[in-house]
Amino acid sequence: MTSTQKRATVEQNSTAPHTPFSQSIGRTRYIVLLAVAAVLLVAVSLFLLGTLQAVLSTWHAWSRVLQGELGSTDLTVEFLEIVSVMLKAVVFYIIGVGLYSLFIAPLNLTVSLGVETLADLEGKVVSVVVVILGVTFLEHFIRWEEPLETLQFGGGLALVVGALVLFQFYSHRVTEEQQSHNPDVQARAKRDLFQADQEEHIITEAQIAGPNRESDP
Repeated sequence: MTSTQKRATVEQNSTAPHTPFSQSIGRTRYIVLLAVAAVLLVAVSLFLLGTLQAVLSTWHAWSRVLQGELGSTDLTVEFLEIVSVMLKAVVFYIIGVGLYSLFIAPLNLTVSLGVETLADLEGKVVSVVVVILGVTFLEHFIRWEEPLETLQFGGGLALVVGALVLFQFYSHRVTEEQQSHNPDVQARAKRDLFQADQEEHIITEAQIAGPNRESDP
């Protein structure tokens, strides 16, 4: 069987009738909109809170400058807290738009961010969480009030970061192995789900044979 005949077979199978029960089960994905709305609401709230905190902190900083009571350490820690709030807002925002793109409809925004699968979403969230942990340790390091406790806190953060990095590496490796077997299956499933409005996935003979099977003459 030639490649053209295989593609025709796939297109024919993709138009096969689906059971109403499969359609109903597939439609339950829209319940994710509740989570998307809730997470985006939290993200917007954190962005507004961080903006308000930045305005107030800047105003207080300049007030202390005019009074000659500016402390660089306290000011730096205060601004780092604002950065931490904004990064937390980014985490919720990525989760919100990522869930929408994965379950409801693909977005160019998530593709540009590199979030096309659930593993990609996990990786982005883990990356931002690692940055948040680094900023949190920097706040304690700048204060340097209790050196021993600061070092212990840094050691605990190092263990957490190491575990997150290992999890991210293993998850990325498993995803690559899965995509290497049938690289086009996920793309076809997305096309059928989001463009052709087909909830049920059809397993074709080409997918069962695998990508390495030689074409018949």
